[in-house]
Amino acid sequence: MAENNTKITRRQFVRNSALLTGGVALLPGLLTSCKDDSDDPTINYTGNFGFREGVASFDPSASNIILWTRYTNADNETGDASVRWEIATSNAFNPLVASGTIAAAASTDYTAVVDVPGLAANTKYYYRFRNERTKAESVVGETRTLPTGSQASSVKLAVVSCANFQAGLFNVYGAVAASDADAVVHLGDYIYEYGAGGYGTTGSTAALNRAHLPATEILSLSDYRTRYRQYRSDKQLQRAHQLKPFICVWDDHEYANDAYTTGAENHQPATEGNFEDRKRAANQAWFEYLPARTTDKSKIYRRFEFGNLVNLLMLDTRIVGRDKQLSLSDYFSSTGVFNAAAFGTAWQNPSRSMLGADQRAWLGSALGGSSARWQVLGSQVLMGKMYIPAELLPIIAQLVTAPSATLLAQYSTVATQLSTIKARVLANDPTVTAAERARVSTVLPYNLDAWDGYPAERENLYAAAGNKALISLAGDTHNAWHSDLTTSTGRRAGAEFACSSVSSPGFEALLAGNSAAIAGFEQSNQLLIDDLQYLDASKRGYILATFTASNATAEYRYVAGLETENAATTTGKTVLEV
Repeated sequence: MAENNTKITRRQFVRNSALLTGGVALLPGLLTSCKDDSDDPTINYTGNFGFREGVASFDPSASNIILWTRYTNADNETGDASVRWEIATSNAFNPLVASGTIAAAASTDYTAVVDVPGLAANTKYYYRFRNERTKAESVVGETRTLPTGSQASSVKLAVVSCANFQAGLFNVYGAVAASDADAVVHLGDYIYEYGAGGYGTTGSTAALNRAHLPATEILSLSDYRTRYRQYRSDKQLQRAHQLKPFICVWDDHEYANDAYTTGAENHQPATEGNFEDRKRAANQAWFEYLPARTTDKSKIYRRFEFGNLVNLLMLDTRIVGRDKQLSLSDYFSSTGVFNAAAFGTAWQNPSRSMLGADQRAWLGSALGGSSARWQVLGSQVLMGKMYIPAELLPIIAQLVTAPSATLLAQYSTVATQLSTIKARVLANDPTVTAAERARVSTVLPYNLDAWDGYPAERENLYAAAGNKALISLAGDTHNAWHSDLTTSTGRRAGAEFACSSVSSPGFEALLAGNSAAIAGFEQSNQLLIDDLQYLDASKRGYILATFTASNATAEYRYVAGLETENAATTTGKTVLEV
């Protein structure tokens, strides 16, 4: 049971007065040497010890919050650390709401986690950690419990994904920390598994001295832990965790690129061992650094109820139930002829799944049993249909593997032709020929790793939601999207707000950073893809999604760049759903 304590010591009074006036908390390194007359005078603790990865809170509910930290031992300190935690409604920590002691043990990479019960709903809390042996203290964290009933007139969620440490500074996390979001929804790719100098590295980012640690691709538990520690060393990410509760799910890069239940594109058993061993290591490290309130650590799908406004359902579309992705290349003959019939049979197979039977049943029940104004899905990958004219697919495939000026020019030429035809079709131009119409109506999904690769299950989801107000939050692509969600019969089932990345490169990398090419790519896609309403193909940022009883708003916020620290944002687009 949590220990309640209303006393405050002389040292606490001095510390609170000096450090917390105005709500300002010093960084952990400035507190690690604090000592008073209660210290053991025979021990002088040395080294860079303390709470170097900051603090964090996770999985808020109306009555609970998970608090997190990590402790680094002093050079002359051995064994597991005993860490005291305290939580209060005032940054003076007087009185305390609850407190206690937890272990930061070697078995969990010296991370310390406590799920604090018995809190008041819709309330802001302050929390901190202290090592009584060394007197090291953490920064003061801020968090908030969820509302019940009609306690809140609005819910604000910062939606983020895809943070690649070696691809640039985490300015987006700095912007999230400075926002007025109630909570952060992280849709995965919190880390990347690639080695130093790999994906995301450019000449400009290499100068930032953010090469991945360890230098090799991560495979073992030790590797994954080292990578998480590196990411959590980032001060802007620490600030976001310090000030906002996070609700997280994994995507593929917390494991390996394009992962599915039994394997991954970026896992080669012959040289990298058994995938199940790698999965276990990745899973353990994820829960050590991103704790979630779940009894079965293979199942991270779970619900968050923000009063009567938002029923947030966080999904695992990656590991727990995903069948291996289809590949369009498997359906081209040696002469380049596409076997549409064979692809269609495999693509429309009703047994293909991203969720698995258990999660699918849970989701149907959670959607059907909710009376919240908004049913919101935290889905790693795009749910909206991205069906493009089939003749563009071979060009895009080549651009992905080997971008060149020649291919860019070819893409631009074909996309311009198709856009002109599509505009004429939409204007009911009677001179459009059957052949022209076929060029823009013969469409295929280009991203079979997304929900587009599992259309039957997507239809089942839409059926489960019925006529309820459905919003999909998605990440994964490193680009920002707003799409209609439509069924196979054309019924509008909801809308998708899909965020850009924190730092991973988007389509601008394929388009060589050419601003005219980027603008043309955005315009042609919005015209050629029926359900797509907005695309930003070049900027890094996040979405601030605001839900009220009358509407849902998505503000697409972008930072200026990733090479110098600057968390200021501009809003590229605001969309409204009613």
